[in-house]
Amino acid sequence: MTREPDDVFEALSDPTRRAVIRALAEDGPSTLSELSARLPVTRQAVSKHLALLLEAGLVATQGAEPRGRRYAFTPAPLTDAMGWMVDVGAEWDSRLARLKRMVEDPSRPS
Repeated sequence: MTREPDDVFEALSDPTRRAVIRALAEDGPSTLSELSARLPVTRQAVSKHLALLLEAGLVATQGAEPRGRRYAFTPAPLTDAMGWMVDVGAEWDSRLARLKRMVEDPSRPS
């Protein structure tokens, strides 16, 4: 599923959310309680961060019961965001190359 990179960048803008993603990526699927025990924030705060990560698609849930629900890292939105950055970078590389040619040889058409 391709998402707009804005949601991913917004989710990654917070250090606690990055810590949640890191914990899930390194330790595998975890419950809210397990994540709360590893982070220096309240269980309620972790729950709010998980909600935003779920919206961005960076986290998925496993299990139907709220108490037994496990959260797992889903890297696909990061891949989509990285693809967007590569496309933007390539566009700027092309623009800068044209500018360089114009500066080095103003008589040459771009």
